[in-house]
Amino acid sequence: MYNIIRTDKAEDQLRDIIFYIADDSGSVNIALKYLDKIEESINRLKEFPSSGSIPRYSIIRKQDYKVVIVEKHLIFYKANEKKKEVIIYAIVDGRREYKNLI
Repeated sequence: MYNIIRTDKAEDQLRDIIFYIADDSGSVNIALKYLDKIEESINRLKEFPSSGSIPRYSIIRKQDYKVVIVEKHLIFYKANEKKKEVIIYAIVDGRREYKNLI
């Protein structure tokens, strides 16, 4: 099992996403259900750290990031085999230009 570590940036991005969904939908429950989906995908990386896809942008790919897709959001991470860690670097809206957000 790998340990999951989140950067402050990823935490801030996730919080912003959930607040936006709650505000946009008018429902805290909808936002919390979406948070559960994201958390499930992140927690799956504990057992399957290589399960993410290779990012489409070469500049991100060359930095050894992997990506997990949850509906319209992308979770960028790196797995450290030696330390048995998965580090979550960013959680962004895949419809935006995200190259510079990571």
